[in-house]
Amino acid sequence: MAEDRELRGAQQGTQAVWAGEGKSHWQRSTQVPVVQSVSFGYRDLDEWYEVALGEREGHIYGRNTNPTVQVLEEKIRLLEGAQAATSFATGMAAISSTLFALLSPGDRVVSIKDTYGGTSKIFLEFLPRFGIKVELCDTGDFDAIEREVAKGCKILYLETPTNPTLKVLDLPRLIGAAHRAGAIAVVDNTFATPINQNPIALAADLVVHSATKFLGGHADALGGLLCGRGDLVDAVFHFREISGATLHPEAAYLILRGMKTLSLRVRHQNESALRIARFLAAHPAIDQVYYPGLESHPHHDAAARQMRGFGGVMSFSLKGGFEAVRSFLPKLRYAHLAANLGSVETIAGPPRTTSHVELTEEGRRALGIPESLVRYSVGIEDTDDLIADLDAALRAARLATS
Repeated sequence: MAEDRELRGAQQGTQAVWAGEGKSHWQRSTQVPVVQSVSFGYRDLDEWYEVALGEREGHIYGRNTNPTVQVLEEKIRLLEGAQAATSFATGMAAISSTLFALLSPGDRVVSIKDTYGGTSKIFLEFLPRFGIKVELCDTGDFDAIEREVAKGCKILYLETPTNPTLKVLDLPRLIGAAHRAGAIAVVDNTFATPINQNPIALAADLVVHSATKFLGGHADALGGLLCGRGDLVDAVFHFREISGATLHPEAAYLILRGMKTLSLRVRHQNESALRIARFLAAHPAIDQVYYPGLESHPHHDAAARQMRGFGGVMSFSLKGGFEAVRSFLPKLRYAHLAANLGSVETIAGPPRTTSHVELTEEGRRALGIPESLVRYSVGIEDTDDLIADLDAALRAARLATS
């Protein structure tokens, strides 16, 4: 399409602003209008029929497609370099729809133990009820993942960096193993964003995002996105239009507005997070820092090869266990204590109330998630202020628990 050709060669900051928006909007508005209409009318029955069959561009019913939502889908398609894209009401709707649309009873999925808690629930609780076999491998054992994939599977599902311990998977190696076995490689790219990482350029078949997080960036809209191979996206879109997890046009507008500043926000968050991680790594109150930008990270080399930036999320464990966490978090001035990430404001919280609240303490421990862990999503505040805030809260917590 002409719009795609015009953007070819443009940097990602330019794409984040212009991708999907090359056509004139309603009444020549410069911003994407919010089209609230549930249905779209046609006086010409032949035209209506052709649109309904997908033979002509247009919209029929809001559960299927919508003009505002379509612009968002095109923006993520171009940012990720994909053939096609579709959208969902939430990130978990994107993940669950992808899995249920592409899997059948008797199929096998290979994934890792460190996926987001909601994703893990699908693997452990829901898919087995439908006769779908699931094998979860130790996240850092790439040899084991390759062996399980070679035994045969329909989907290899990867998440990198992982939530909340920021483990990094070697995407070219594992995606190559999936394709040798005839499997579909799906990558959750929520933490990295297309600014830092493009799994499709590394041969992934599908990429999923919780658009609620960094893409929207303002913690005011829920949404999910999927992009990748056209035939696979079409299959998932068909499942979504029937199951009904449709993205609302108002949410699509808010995510679109947030994505205009995606490159600016992520670049700042990358730089800020690396400085903060290095500060915390040297702090006497910190037991361990989990951030792929640190040279001490076990998969730093893999991250450096496949990522342009290391992201705005880190986690760290405090000396003193959960009591130290309980004392530390309320003392932060510049952080929401909330179950979210990727916003312009810094957000902090323990996995027991955020990413892995669905699991028991024993279940989290089995995944290598200590109760002393804090997930810290860096916002766009001044980095020096965040470091001073962390230092003051850590010192106060040590005094309170000593």
